[in-house]
Amino acid sequence: QVQLVESGGGLVQAGGSLRLSCTASRSIFSIDAMGWYRRAPGKQRELVAVITRSGNTNYADSLKGRFIISRDNAKNTVYLQMNSLKPEDTAVYYCAAPFYEGGYWGQGTQVTVSS
Repeated sequence: QVQLVESGGGLVQAGGSLRLSCTASRSIFSIDAMGWYRRAPGKQRELVAVITRSGNTNYADSLKGRFIISRDNAKNTVYLQMNSLKPEDTAVYYCAAPFYEGGYWGQGTQVTVSS
């Protein structure tokens, strides 16, 4: 089992930046895919970005060039750097190991972008 805890959310003005962190309760060395997802008000959860153990990344097309996912296995942590934020980025952001032992999800962290 592994617990995932997100942090770094908050209120930011449009055009600003935030860095989200996801810290696991144990080593993530053996977990291949780690990702970030989000759920905006009135919408379904969607993929933001995913990163594999080897460093391969995949992003939602609309977020390419603005968001960067990274991981530090030694720190048991996954990061999401969010730049040039827009009001439509407002959502609860979730960290996940979506394919590991049936899937693990954090509790989410709120990101609110004001215009």
